[in-house]
Amino acid sequence: MPSPPPTENPRRHAPPAAKPADTKTDNQDHGAKSDHGPKPDRRDPHNSGEIAIAAALDQLGTPFSWGGGSSAGPTRGIGRGSGTTGFDCSGLTLYAWSKAGVKLGHYTGTQFRQGRRVPVTALRKGDLVFFGGGTGDPTHVGLYLGDGIMIHAPKTGDVVRKTSFLNSPHYRPRYRGAVRPG
Repeated sequence: MPSPPPTENPRRHAPPAAKPADTKTDNQDHGAKSDHGPKPDRRDPHNSGEIAIAAALDQLGTPFSWGGGSSAGPTRGIGRGSGTTGFDCSGLTLYAWSKAGVKLGHYTGTQFRQGRRVPVTALRKGDLVFFGGGTGDPTHVGLYLGDGIMIHAPKTGDVVRKTSFLNSPHYRPRYRGAVRPG
């Protein structure tokens, strides 16, 4: 007895499901930059700093994770940070500046040597501000936001936050200098 003809699998030949219409058009402003103006120049240090700051501010409240963070965002840390996904201080700055097209190492001491030193009186938004370490490499880094405020990943058990460092009894005496990446 001949076998019956194979039955068609209706899903196999069905047309792909229609995707919902995209309600956003290039001419509508939904808080995004318009495609009609000049593109931001990531090589402009003023603009690069703004891009880095925006990326860091998007991470406010992200947990501190020792060894955590990459150019793609928060990661599971190492050692005592292995149980937490987040950023350590240099991981946050590495991530933020990667959005501006600048590659930084994932170590505070390396970042201290990556860029041009700037005096505290010439700080611009996005500059890296460094603290601690005595005469060795600094032990902490943040991104300058303006008005004596930085955004940083402070320590285990804390989250990415803003801190006024120029008037801080903790950070001001430990200030080591600033670097402008790029």
